[in-house]
Amino acid sequence: MTKHLSSDQIVALFEQAGTQLYGGEAITQTEHALQAAWLAEQAGGDDSLVIACLLHDLGHMLFQQSDDELAEGKDDLHQLRVVPYLRGLLPPTVIETIRLHVDAKRYLCRHQPGYLAGLSEASRLSLALQGGVMDDSQACAFIDKPQAALAIALRRCDDAAKVCGLVVPPLTHYLSRLNSMIEKTAAT
Repeated sequence: MTKHLSSDQIVALFEQAGTQLYGGEAITQTEHALQAAWLAEQAGGDDSLVIACLLHDLGHMLFQQSDDELAEGKDDLHQLRVVPYLRGLLPPTVIETIRLHVDAKRYLCRHQPGYLAGLSEASRLSLALQGGVMDDSQACAFIDKPQAALAIALRRCDDAAKVCGLVVPPLTHYLSRLNSMIEKTAAT
């Protein structure tokens, strides 16, 4: 069984792997994560959504998929592979929201006219690796999940969090929320 990450290890991941470019976009992993968290915060999202937005792509940083693997059409399954590292550290609501954020993209492509066309080129390419647009039965199963609405909210922040040069609060701005959530989870 995998031991969960600590807050310090998460910060270290941002400091080390977060400097890498974010999957074909012109910003870093850390810039993307901070923009997503800031967008959730600006929209009035609760701590669960803000922290899920901050950590939604932690799996990319943890597993650092190579460009060769991407070129070969391999999906890193970052949204699934990170779950054991977060289990016991964060509440199930946050973990499930992170786990579902890729499915939320697939769902929105099916049910929101124009959504697919509005995705960045890199996001459209990853969509194909992630299973493509959901069919009706997949979409019905997804939207019935308890965290589907939060995953969709995360997805909207994720999609918008790709702005070069956008000034947002630093990682330290979110650490008290993260640490408070970790302490509450440990106490349950």
